[in-house]
Amino acid sequence: MTSTVPQAIDRAFPGTVLLAVDASDTRHKVFHVHEKLPVVAGSDVTLLYPQWETASHAPTGLVSRLAGLMIRADGDVVSWSRDPYNPFAFHVHVPSAVHSLDLDFQYLSPATAHEGALSMTPALINVQWQSMLMYPAGYYVRDIPFAATLKLPPKFSAFTSLTVMHATDGLLQMAPVSLEALVDSPVYAGMHTRQIQLTHDAHPVFLDLLADTSPSLAVSDDTIARFARTVQGTEQLFGTPPWQRYEMLVSLSDDFPGPGGTEHLSSAENNLAPDFFTNEHQHVLESDLIWHELVHAWNGKHRVPQGLWTADFNMPADDSLLWVYEGQTQFWGEVLAARYGERSRQDTLDQWAFEAATMQALPARTWKSLADSSLDPVFDAGHHVTWKDWQRREDYYLEGPLFWLDIDAELRQRSHGKYSLNDLARRFFGGTNPDETSTYTFVDLCEALNRITPNDWAGLLKQKLDSHDDQGLLDGLTKNGYKLVFDATPTTYFLQNEQENGVTDLSFSIGLTVDAKGVVRSVAWEGPAFRAGVSVGTRIQMVDGAAFSVVNLKAAITASDHQAIQLAIEADGGDSTVEIPYHGALRYPHLARIPGTKDGLATVFAVP
Repeated sequence: MTSTVPQAIDRAFPGTVLLAVDASDTRHKVFHVHEKLPVVAGSDVTLLYPQWETASHAPTGLVSRLAGLMIRADGDVVSWSRDPYNPFAFHVHVPSAVHSLDLDFQYLSPATAHEGALSMTPALINVQWQSMLMYPAGYYVRDIPFAATLKLPPKFSAFTSLTVMHATDGLLQMAPVSLEALVDSPVYAGMHTRQIQLTHDAHPVFLDLLADTSPSLAVSDDTIARFARTVQGTEQLFGTPPWQRYEMLVSLSDDFPGPGGTEHLSSAENNLAPDFFTNEHQHVLESDLIWHELVHAWNGKHRVPQGLWTADFNMPADDSLLWVYEGQTQFWGEVLAARYGERSRQDTLDQWAFEAATMQALPARTWKSLADSSLDPVFDAGHHVTWKDWQRREDYYLEGPLFWLDIDAELRQRSHGKYSLNDLARRFFGGTNPDETSTYTFVDLCEALNRITPNDWAGLLKQKLDSHDDQGLLDGLTKNGYKLVFDATPTTYFLQNEQENGVTDLSFSIGLTVDAKGVVRSVAWEGPAFRAGVSVGTRIQMVDGAAFSVVNLKAAITASDHQAIQLAIEADGGDSTVEIPYHGALRYPHLARIPGTKDGLATVFAVP
């Protein structure tokens, strides 16, 4: 099989692609696209629809959502053919004396949440440029200039890191940028919006809020001041920002997919609950999200693993350093949230207890290492994982803070407290020219650590990455004077995690999570419930002879020391009774101080 798609070459593109996106049809949730593409008369052109989305680290582009493609030259229809081996490539022969092609098509965004992540609602629009364009093969995307316009519905306002040169009657004209920069600069637009400038220096940061309704836009003065301090603290940690202007794009909606975020160099998408700012104490879990995405401007965008930088959006990426890209960013997001009061230090300790307990109870480590889990997005993105603790799923997020806490402790111990991960942040991720993106390798990372404090960093990192047991997993906690313990009282963090997932989490006792109707949502691989024959989707009808309720189930667990837990269940259309082989108590994770040791986490949380 020989590829018929031209290889990307670092060369100038002859002209500028004009892109016009009409996002005004919110009723049908359809984006209408027109492109004018400069071409060489009489040539053969291959057009590509982006397949690899840089922030997803996976081939998550959906060419199936492209429809109605018509190509014209000077008003006449030109035929095209899809590549038989690459459905994201379209071949076109340019007629003689023709110097541009006109493309018209639609991007059919999901009409309901069941079809996928919504990008259009009556009140909000998320413009992801990579879904709404085609580009010529044979060029680096950084070499192809695009001049984009965007049409919005009436009464909509827009936020983006792109420069808007002109805006009239809902039509926005963007300053020309490279295709690479365009795709890295989404537009959030909505009917109910508010912009708050957090910093006023040479690299200002703006908090851009978009909501379903106006009341969600209320943000207290204390919160604004705290956000400003956290931004300034992040910049002090990493050094000169790699942006001219940074836009924190924040949707406050139940319709957009979330909670979750997507990183960009000069902006970030943060999709949060409508009451995130008006009911902050109920959103402990998400209080590090904005800071995780902000850190990505340095770790992931300004400095990017060599394998994750590609010449175009259809070239496969190498995810093997996601434990740095995402794992260390997760560490910093959680630490910064604690340092500057976005979340209490106790809540952060409780978060680390939850992460430690989850990773310690991970049976999949026996066959699948953290290094292998770093490749999960390539084949797992968009797919459901039923047995997450046996299959693993991007565990650099949960294990990352523990992993890098250990590296931080090593740096502190070997330098007698002189150096820490704070130094790596500035020297490695912020130490290069802030106006230029640069790549790094595993060797570069180890050399940077060695310049801070000499050690066999390559050996230590590989040992942790390739481990098939949990030995050393909690070393970062132990070295800082803490140990993982369990008792019968859940933490606030744990309770909010249950609430967010709509379950009662009994993973650390009988090994399952269950919703209010008795439907089992997850089962720990080879745990007590698993061994009894309980599976995902099982409905618990009775607990020790009484009708199912969460109260009754917890009471049965509490009494399991002297009485077996009997469940009447419905599974696969049949009823049966099972006995859970568990004799213990309710178990919830906490961190406890190790007597006689120094509280190293107080130093980690301290503002440098």
